[in-house]
Amino acid sequence: MDYQALYQFLSEQNAEHWVKQLRTQISKALALSSHGHLSEWLEVIKLIPNIETQYRKLDSAAITIGKADEINQQTQEQLSLALKQLRPWRKGPYSLFGIELDTEWRSDWKWNRLANHIDPLQNRTVLDVGCGNGYHCWRMLGAKAKMVIGIDPALRHVMQFHAIRQLYGEAPNYVLPLRLEDLPPNLSMFDTVFSMGVLYHRRSPFDHLLELKDCLRPGGQLILETLIIEGEQTQVLVPENRYAQMRNVWFIPSCKSLHTWLKRCGFVNIRLIDVTKTTTEEQRNTQWMQSQSLKDFLQPGNDNMTIEGLPAPIRAIFLADRP
Repeated sequence: MDYQALYQFLSEQNAEHWVKQLRTQISKALALSSHGHLSEWLEVIKLIPNIETQYRKLDSAAITIGKADEINQQTQEQLSLALKQLRPWRKGPYSLFGIELDTEWRSDWKWNRLANHIDPLQNRTVLDVGCGNGYHCWRMLGAKAKMVIGIDPALRHVMQFHAIRQLYGEAPNYVLPLRLEDLPPNLSMFDTVFSMGVLYHRRSPFDHLLELKDCLRPGGQLILETLIIEGEQTQVLVPENRYAQMRNVWFIPSCKSLHTWLKRCGFVNIRLIDVTKTTTEEQRNTQWMQSQSLKDFLQPGNDNMTIEGLPAPIRAIFLADRP
């Protein structure tokens, strides 16, 4: 996994201090001792065949690389087997040389909700926090971003991204095995920062918002997507235990509360662009994610409540600027 082009880019952005730190962080995160399955996943990536293609499509629902008729059946079966060994695939969809990765999430639906509202990504440096396997990173690159850096601490997701990137080829698009707090403070280098599906997992949502702001250059834009509840300005749901079977959900605010949080953290030009109830058509189990999904976390016969008796998932998207 060659990060030299990324290091060069960061040096050109006067972020040499991050490059030195990043080399150590990546080396530590990708040490075989860091995860019991890492050596297996690395072997799987080696099994992915090197296939030349000029067909790449990053502006459609499925990230598409190659066509089915560019490879023979044996090669397609080899590729499919390798990709299946990296399951579960949560974000997508992907279409890879005729193999359709029908992932748990229809992540393209989320992209469609925000794409026409955000500042154009052309020639912008973009950070995607908690990016998973990098589906949205590819969509950002398809929107003509100059450089996309995704971060996610889950090594399976990072390996999935590398599998896709191996098929795509070199690109100014990276997923790093990092958490937001692993980035240098006051980085102030990104034109656009995405945080989608992360805020409610943070014990301190204010710290998360401030860390996101520190990553933005002055005038940069935050795209924040998160769970919300219906309610007034002071209302926030704090699950007593689990929420939709997730253990690490700490705070779910109303839209009015979240607007106040963003304002309190110093963001300006705050606007709500979308509120959508999550459905079992958007999040579901498939052959690429065979474990439980949203339908298993809702009350039978009542999709307005989780099995814990809490309001079912509703997601909102906010835009805000760093002054």
